[in-house]
Amino acid sequence: MTAASTAAGTTGPVGDHPVVVVGGGVVGLCTAYYLAVAGVPVEVVERRGLGSGVSRGNAGWVCLSHSTPVPAPGVVRYALRSLGRPDSPLYLRPLPDPAFVRWLWRFWRSSTPAAFRRGYAAIAELNQDTFDLFDGLREAGVDTTLTRPGMVHAFLSATEARHHLAVQREMADGRYPMPDDVTTGPDARLLDDALSSRVRAAYLVEGEGVVDPEAFARALGEALATLGVKVHENAEATGFRSSGGRVTALRTAQGEIPCSAVVVAAGMRSPGLLRDLGSPLPLQAGKGYSFSVDLDPAPRHTLYFGERRAVASPIGGTTRIGGTMELSGNNNRLDWRRIVAVALASRHYLGRWFDDPDDLVSLIRDPWVGGRPFLPDGLPVIDRVPGHENAFAATGHGMLGVTLGPVTGRRLAEYIRTGRRPEALAPFRFDRLLS
Repeated sequence: MTAASTAAGTTGPVGDHPVVVVGGGVVGLCTAYYLAVAGVPVEVVERRGLGSGVSRGNAGWVCLSHSTPVPAPGVVRYALRSLGRPDSPLYLRPLPDPAFVRWLWRFWRSSTPAAFRRGYAAIAELNQDTFDLFDGLREAGVDTTLTRPGMVHAFLSATEARHHLAVQREMADGRYPMPDDVTTGPDARLLDDALSSRVRAAYLVEGEGVVDPEAFARALGEALATLGVKVHENAEATGFRSSGGRVTALRTAQGEIPCSAVVVAAGMRSPGLLRDLGSPLPLQAGKGYSFSVDLDPAPRHTLYFGERRAVASPIGGTTRIGGTMELSGNNNRLDWRRIVAVALASRHYLGRWFDDPDDLVSLIRDPWVGGRPFLPDGLPVIDRVPGHENAFAATGHGMLGVTLGPVTGRRLAEYIRTGRRPEALAPFRFDRLLS
């Protein structure tokens, strides 16, 4: 492929070698897909199996109304109240680590109303084409598994429901439809049969979607195979060979893979790889938990449990319940207390689907914990890596990897091919984190 020159004099991929995408989650696979359909040679390197990381066990939401940065006004105060409470929806366990302390300080700085509004607007702008891109993938033969049942926001208090709706309506600013008011009293349960009598208020955001994230990743992998993309599974990326400001090869445990460009989309593995390129990222794992259970009646919509910040999704004929944000270091240790906390939180909204926490061992399937990659301002990095004209990063999507996967892949593929940063990616620059 020939160089794509820009006004600034930078170039896109050159030579006969492929663009190598490191990371087989939804973000990495979508980037590889859009490069491949544009005729760019691509290879994917994944340390385990495709879609086996954070993409596997999340709630599968594809949504506009909940695509917000995590740092928000009041969230730090809420986190501090969670100290010593492992059952809290947002659990902070302090670590004797200067990098973790610096991350928390920058997180706090990003939780002002002005910073939150800027971040929300940036994600909303990037998100504009999300459902169109999912439609395009389906039309191209990719089984996205996307359905759009809408999202019911359920609350135990009408006052809390109205406050939440008012905030969402203000932030939506006409970008997507929101209801005018909440449904209260017994009628709230009519929005979804799975809701319990304790739900006193609810509202429906129509058109919000859900996918089976593992099946979606698998379908992307099949599409890549059809396009002739070579996928290296169970291959650990260990570093890079560079020359003259360009990456010339990816180093793996099995040997080197020559490349014309490289994309680091490896979730919580990204900081180590980017450090090898001289550009470490302050990523922390926001650990989330989920499990699957058969409910009768099962939810027809995706559900958001307002006061407890837990969720439920109809996925693959079962219900996936998830929640919590645990900041306890970069690890994937499953704390069973957090599974119990999510289950207990859901019972306020779904009814007494279990009697005793000891019953959960036999009732639930696939208990999962995943370290969702978060940067301190809650926004991803989707940009060229400083000092390397052919190295790019797409990481830090937090809870929005499935929602933002196709649009991240489409825009980043455009950037790689042309050397020109799309305007929608400007808020997700690498250098914003250097200040």
